[in-house]
Amino acid sequence: MKILCYKDTILKAINSVVKAVATKTTMPILEGILIQTNDEEIKLTTYDLEIGIEYIMKCEVQEQGSVVVNAIMFSEIIRKLPDSEISINVNNNNLLVIECEGSLYKLTTMNPEEFPELPKIEVENSIELEQGLLKNMIRKTIFAVSSEENRPIFTGCLFEVENNKLNLVAVDGFRLALRATYLQNKSNNFSAVIPGKTLNEVNKILLDNFENVKIGISKNQALFEMDNCKVVTRILDGEFLNYRSVIPNNWETRIKVNKNNLQNSFERISLIAASTVEKEKKYPVKVSVDIGKITISCTNQTGDAKEELFVSSEGKNIEAGFNPRYFLDSLKAIDEEEIFVEFGSNISPCLVKSVENNDYIYMILPIRLKD
Repeated sequence: MKILCYKDTILKAINSVVKAVATKTTMPILEGILIQTNDEEIKLTTYDLEIGIEYIMKCEVQEQGSVVVNAIMFSEIIRKLPDSEISINVNNNNLLVIECEGSLYKLTTMNPEEFPELPKIEVENSIELEQGLLKNMIRKTIFAVSSEENRPIFTGCLFEVENNKLNLVAVDGFRLALRATYLQNKSNNFSAVIPGKTLNEVNKILLDNFENVKIGISKNQALFEMDNCKVVTRILDGEFLNYRSVIPNNWETRIKVNKNNLQNSFERISLIAASTVEKEKKYPVKVSVDIGKITISCTNQTGDAKEELFVSSEGKNIEAGFNPRYFLDSLKAIDEEEIFVEFGSNISPCLVKSVENNDYIYMILPIRLKD
């Protein structure tokens, strides 16, 4: 195998696939990148047995072949080479030789025939949408995916298609994020829970443009296809939360507020609110709504703080406690200037919504305030 390519081209390919390299494994082959040539293209593949990524790029192929090389070492060498043309070939001793201007590196290789094949997916349901739109939908929900492995189903994001509407839902037991959009093309109803780890990597590969990404779903695998890249992942087993049953339909108190002003207030109050999760639970931020005003306050061993904002309010006065980080995560994901914040009782979930449309909802559970 012998190829010539420019650093920025191959580095983009490496960056797209490297996150599917196994980090803790007894199989060294899974720590590698499979490099295969095909006429005037090369294909880079990584697979950790849960997520697999393929990336195809154009280059000058002088000799056909395939090889597996340690992904971390290969990527770091390429990353630090000059911004110039790079020659990569396998010599007679099965060493991968990397040459660029005055740089010369030789890496040991592994047998490409031992590299496991990515699962072949028999797609049962599929949808297409713009890459930029999917990127936006993931950004608005991924922060609410759980990191707790004791409830594996919540470590993923629900992809649900119903009546040609795609809903992405993430929940971690303390909050819920829902982002929806109507699909351009007719699709069957289906649902699947995609691991948050996979969506983070897909989001890095997606371009913020109008080119389509195709999502294919089989019984236990999902496939994302975009441009010259393909991501294969397992689907999480289990029953996802019946999220419709937990989102309140009515409110007792509602405010309309400038999103940036509310976000800035929460960011400042968080300086006094404890920095660790344990302390946040111990010292929640108190949110009080009065006529035309919202007050956010916190008192703990560090000190005390209070922020007041004039808002448009409806309904009853209310006082409730919240984890400020959960509010901030939701507010940072919102692009609109004005939002509604809806409250039930001081022990009911709080909803953050758009004033203009209904394509997203954030639900945050309160924390009981100490007397």
